[in-house]
Amino acid sequence: MLLQQHLPALRAFVRLKAGPMLLARESCSDLAQSVCRDILEGSDRFRFGGEPEFRKWLFTTAMRKIADRAEHWQAKKRDAGREQGGLDEEEIRGFAAVYTPSHQAMAREELQKVEHAFTRLAPEKQEVVLMSRLMGLSHAQIAAELGKTEVAVRSTLSRALAELAAML
Repeated sequence: MLLQQHLPALRAFVRLKAGPMLLARESCSDLAQSVCRDILEGSDRFRFGGEPEFRKWLFTTAMRKIADRAEHWQAKKRDAGREQGGLDEEEIRGFAAVYTPSHQAMAREELQKVEHAFTRLAPEKQEVVLMSRLMGLSHAQIAAELGKTEVAVRSTLSRALAELAAML
């Protein structure tokens, strides 16, 4: 149930963190499904201490999966014919629930605008937005993770969201 609840955020996280090279070769849905499989296979090693700990485990697993798959594709020349490029309709519906507060379906063009704007943010701002909005971490948790103060995290998040709003 927890995986199902967090699947839209996981897909959005994977889409934003994977980068164009990996997403050209593998679909976001396949990557998210692989993360879910890893979570289920490793569930005996996880001690449930609440939803925040589960989210941290989920998104850490996703980052590891993204790094592993990127390394795989960079290791040697791969078949370019398998490259995906683009979103399927299920991905668009899943992302719409995460990217828009109204949870209404968003058109393909709007989704691309949001993703493009996100990639134009500084990496530190991207990380704070992902940790806050997709991973659901508190300002204190983000501060601890990044070695910053809560005030600095709030300020960075505020500036990042303002930049995104201006770009959109």
